[in-house]
Amino acid sequence: MDIYEKQALFELQVWKKGMLKEPSFGDLLSKKIQTKINNVIPDKVHHAITVTIQKMVQAVLFGSSYTSSKPLTDASLQYREAFVKRQIDIYKKTASAEGAVTGAGGILLGLADFPLLLGIKLKLLFEISALYGFDAKDYRERLYILYIFQLAFSSRKRQKEVFEYLSDWNAHIKNLPEDVDLFDWRTFQQEYRDYIDLAKMAQLIPVIGAAVGAIANYRLIDKLGTTAINCYRMRMEISENNL
Repeated sequence: MDIYEKQALFELQVWKKGMLKEPSFGDLLSKKIQTKINNVIPDKVHHAITVTIQKMVQAVLFGSSYTSSKPLTDASLQYREAFVKRQIDIYKKTASAEGAVTGAGGILLGLADFPLLLGIKLKLLFEISALYGFDAKDYRERLYILYIFQLAFSSRKRQKEVFEYLSDWNAHIKNLPEDVDLFDWRTFQQEYRDYIDLAKMAQLIPVIGAAVGAIANYRLIDKLGTTAINCYRMRMEISENNL
């Protein structure tokens, strides 16, 4: 194990502990605020966002538009992660620019940001999967990507559940549904929507929308990238004992 791998292992262990922490006062407060926000947002808006999320995420499993690069093989962890981190930086800048443009456009363009940002996130996860040597053409690998997505953008309670799945993936993979319709889409949609609404609703406000959109998108991609890195480090630790 070289110096880089030792540092990666240390970061992974710190991240794992963070995943198992109980919800903080801030987490509980955020959830309470989110519930109040949900109560005042028109049902039509909720429904539109939910349907968009479901259709786009299902496109990940079946759509030909979501393809990734050829899996990177025979490379060190440091080499892989140099490219992973570069991709994350590129996607953070792209998402930030997209958030600024849609945020400056008011409510209509602000709503358009939801599917656009979702697509950016999913494409990034496909790229990261390939750089760690996994082939996202495999249905099970695409489900792994969806679980990473859930882990990054869910309540603390749901995070702990998803983390348990990912930390014992070799066992959990045996119980994955063969029929995509059996996947728990309802929970996936609700958790993502509740998480994202709090960070993004201010983007719909005129004048400040552009700044909010740029900052929120940048931070959301950064969080997703960090989550993905640690999930794949954990995966490689389990299956290949690389760390």
